[in-house]
Amino acid sequence: MLTHPSPDPTGPRVAPPRAQRLRAVILLAAVAVGVLGGCELRRVPDGAWRLRGLATRPRSTPASAAATPPRVYALDAEGLARAKRRIASGDARLQPAYDRLVREAGAALQVPPASVMDKRRIPPSGDKHDYVSMGPYWWPNPATRGGLPYVRRDGERNPEIRNDYDAPRLAAMTGAVTTLALAYYFTDDETYARRAALLLRTWFLDPATRMNPHLRYGQGIPGITQGRAAGIIETRGLVGVVDAIGMLERSPSWTTADDRGMAGWLSAYLGWLRSSVIGKQERSAHNNHGTWYDAQVAALALFIGDTALARSTLEGAKTRRIAAQITTDGRQPYELARTRSLAYSVMNLEGLCRLADLARHVGVDLWSYRSPRGGSIRKALDYLAPYADPRRKWPGRQITPTEPDLLVLPLEQARLLYGDPRYDALLRRIPQDAVRSHRAQLLYPEQDSVPVASRTGS
Repeated sequence: MLTHPSPDPTGPRVAPPRAQRLRAVILLAAVAVGVLGGCELRRVPDGAWRLRGLATRPRSTPASAAATPPRVYALDAEGLARAKRRIASGDARLQPAYDRLVREAGAALQVPPASVMDKRRIPPSGDKHDYVSMGPYWWPNPATRGGLPYVRRDGERNPEIRNDYDAPRLAAMTGAVTTLALAYYFTDDETYARRAALLLRTWFLDPATRMNPHLRYGQGIPGITQGRAAGIIETRGLVGVVDAIGMLERSPSWTTADDRGMAGWLSAYLGWLRSSVIGKQERSAHNNHGTWYDAQVAALALFIGDTALARSTLEGAKTRRIAAQITTDGRQPYELARTRSLAYSVMNLEGLCRLADLARHVGVDLWSYRSPRGGSIRKALDYLAPYADPRRKWPGRQITPTEPDLLVLPLEQARLLYGDPRYDALLRRIPQDAVRSHRAQLLYPEQDSVPVASRTGS
């Protein structure tokens, strides 16, 4: 039987049947006389009724009956539900990934609620609600007094980017929210949902701390510009936030007002992405920036219900992203030109995979699309896949080390989608601790009909 770690060491307590009946009578009576001011009686997906606004005890173990597919767009809803059922039934293959997720969620519980107001730096507008960041690869000019204008050193991160700019806090917040929401989905432990909701409200919704929905001052360059299109890559975590909100829907900690507030903020940001000069410039980018721009537009459009915009964006990705960026043999020339060419090739591939996942919601097939020159997402993966083997040396420039699990996520997804045993063989060449504990095991679990032997290679 799988173990289910929980932030609540006491574990859940189940009331006896008589107490449960009494609680139901009290609840109905309270609704009838209107003493539940501020609470909302809401039907949740499992058919039960829940009062939003009332505290609930955390649950440490997911119930298989509650493994309802969540409202997600970039993730695989059926795959998540399948993984949740397997965890509840004791599938030991998922235990390492589950344990790691719970550990990471425990760490995410300690992430302080951050906001754009935390910085001491004053944006060019004078409004601290505006997001400000600096281009990561720009350094003081050694040839000038005062170091201005800054000069570019591709792939070399200037530690100044962490000096009172908003980008590190945004990345920490979106990472924590996606981890907490996923942990909540798998454990039904309200502790995780409560914290995720607090982080989201603080960054996006609270009038005192909310970020204005634009990136006019993203990735500025000292001595050159206050902000530029490249900064939009820093909000790619919103693709995960959209799915996190869907996983929080059943939680009493996430209210209808929260949902409406996020829809309003994301709608405003989407409008800015599409109408601003900076947004239009990023849309025209030919590399990973353009890919992740499309992913953000499509994810936000799906969240607010603009399926026409999502469909046109994703249909356009065939020519703007896949055909323009992937050669016949699967190379990504715009990424290969970088000093961290392997890392950027994988980053762009992951963006293309997210586009393909989003596209399934509007009837567009990017997974099997092949450009007139023969380029495709699968070709891009197949070009990179051999370098999942740590014994293979990457032929391009890669001036920083890469993690051994760099290709686990796209390989696990491709293995499930295409059923090609080559991907299994490549996954076995990666250190197995890194593979078994990877979150991809929970996001893309085996189909229920697949026997254990076919996955383990035994």
